[in-house]
Amino acid sequence: MVAAANADRTLDTFPKYLLLNADRYGNRAAMRHKDYGIWQSWTWAEQLAEVRAFALGLETLGFVRGDKVAVVGSNRPRLYWSFASIQSLGGVPVPVYADSVAEEMAYVLDHAEVKFAVAQDQEQVDKLLSISEDVPSLKHIVYDEPRGLRDYDHTHLHSYAELRETGLAAVSASSDALKRWEALLAAGKGDDLGIILYTSGTTGRPKGVMLSNDNLVKSALHGNAFDNLDVDETTIAYLPLAWVGDHVFSYSQSYTAGYCVSCPESPETVTEDRREIAPTYFFAPPRVFEGLLTAIMVRMEDAGPLKKRMFDHFIAHARTVGEPILNGESVGFWDRVKYGLGDLMVYGPLKNRMGLSRMRVGYTAGEAIGPELFRFYRALGLNLKQLYGQTEACVYITAQPDGKIRADTVGLPSPGVDVKIADNGEVLYRSDGVFLGYYKNEEATRATKTEDGWVHTGDAGLFDAEGHLKIIDRAKDVGKLRSGALFAPKYIENKLKFYPDVKEVVAFGDGRDFCAVFINIDLESVGSWAERNNVSYGSYQELAGHPDVYKSMASHIDAVNRSLAEEELMAPSQIRRFLVLHKELDADDGELTRTQKVRRSFIADRYGELIEALYDGTTEKHVETEVTFEDGRKGSLKALVRIVDAPVHGLDPKPVREAAE
Repeated sequence: MVAAANADRTLDTFPKYLLLNADRYGNRAAMRHKDYGIWQSWTWAEQLAEVRAFALGLETLGFVRGDKVAVVGSNRPRLYWSFASIQSLGGVPVPVYADSVAEEMAYVLDHAEVKFAVAQDQEQVDKLLSISEDVPSLKHIVYDEPRGLRDYDHTHLHSYAELRETGLAAVSASSDALKRWEALLAAGKGDDLGIILYTSGTTGRPKGVMLSNDNLVKSALHGNAFDNLDVDETTIAYLPLAWVGDHVFSYSQSYTAGYCVSCPESPETVTEDRREIAPTYFFAPPRVFEGLLTAIMVRMEDAGPLKKRMFDHFIAHARTVGEPILNGESVGFWDRVKYGLGDLMVYGPLKNRMGLSRMRVGYTAGEAIGPELFRFYRALGLNLKQLYGQTEACVYITAQPDGKIRADTVGLPSPGVDVKIADNGEVLYRSDGVFLGYYKNEEATRATKTEDGWVHTGDAGLFDAEGHLKIIDRAKDVGKLRSGALFAPKYIENKLKFYPDVKEVVAFGDGRDFCAVFINIDLESVGSWAERNNVSYGSYQELAGHPDVYKSMASHIDAVNRSLAEEELMAPSQIRRFLVLHKELDADDGELTRTQKVRRSFIADRYGELIEALYDGTTEKHVETEVTFEDGRKGSLKALVRIVDAPVHGLDPKPVREAAE
């Protein structure tokens, strides 16, 4: 076989791993996709044929080594196969966030100097065509789904299916095409540029992170060994293609371990599709786990009294003994029996409902997860762990080994990674996964990566007595109250985001007399409450301003303040004033990044009047905010926003009154 003949070559690129996998796992499923309600599967041998055919089809468009190709769309097998096809020809894939507006996409494509783009459907093709004049390097667009594109000008627009057929025909007609492709694949090296992943742009324009094949292959191998991942794993690919987490978990680790990756039918069916797949290896940022918990709590509020009491009783028991049982610690016989009964009646059905009934290893990363939220899932018996990483590190900086998992740390340095804390408290690391640099941005590269390979994370942290890393917050976000007390906004925000009716929080306090917060309600959770209680509302704005919603937020803040009061360092940061924002923070409005991280500087500029109202004693504030609708149109939103005082515990309430004076 072709694969067997190449299996002894240095495995330093993913196309080479594809050849090996087609040989050693030829008949095992490599990828699945649910389409029209039916799961379709491709073996490793079939995946090799697909990748080769598309690569040869791309060649006919004039593709040459070094060309860069934008990949835009949702999680689809053909888009993942395009990565390997491009890399096999010596090209560089540049995945782009599918929900990027045209302006954002134009910047990335022009900056990366892409010559080709592979798009999922008409929506993405339309965006690409609308920015074509702003991206002069873009010559050809390839689309996967043909619906709605029949009458378009196809001079520079090409069907994926047609290019695939061209490649298949070339292989059938002559062995020369196959030999040429094998030679191109063999020419690939570990130190070649493998992919460019653009950061989410939290603090400015996105930067193109250049990762070599070696960076990704070695990081994937380290990750596989750390968690004993092998060919028997199953995972589901549902996170953005442009995010390094998805690229590592759904592509790099799959190719190096040989496990199967499943693509959901649509973003809206992820939970249902995950339940059918029941992945053994699962990754999600905290916002996904927050959403799952919210859905659970909403359903339980609608449940009958008996079912609700049973749920509350067994969840309370799980919080006591669930995590010790998961860690293999000594737990009393009757507690184990009761936990087993709870697993049968509550925990098991819950895990099945979330699609996590077979999860062997689960990770959360991307931002800090609230300790209460983390412990909830582990109490159910789910081996959920925290991982700390960055795009510049190919994800892995630290991870939690089995049996050494705590909610307040992100674990020990990952295999092959060195971590240290700078004198100013910033976390630095170096590893096999350290990026080559930022594309066309040497100044940013020098500011981030030292000559001896250490990378500045921008995060403040410390090691505990057992060598576990604790991340306090973004170094630039950690500040001090006017009194000199520590102010770590993310720490406070995560405590509030544990509550299912709270979707997002932004805390303020650096250089101020006290901490105050903006709150975004969770529309699903609060909307369900409104329906149960016959509360009518016409918009998010109206619901956010409802007096009972404010009462609920006040109770959450009081609970958080009681918790902060017990922590010496954080007690002065208790929340003294809050408001419920009249609109949801939105990436289209620039308030969040495409990975749903808060853009603090943007919010500080946009909502300056509301921030000042938190500190000058104002109880109501009229605001007008520009919003972007789904179709791209601009509009404005007017609202009267209430600002409410919150009691603190063990602290003098004077700072609020003094600030108002």
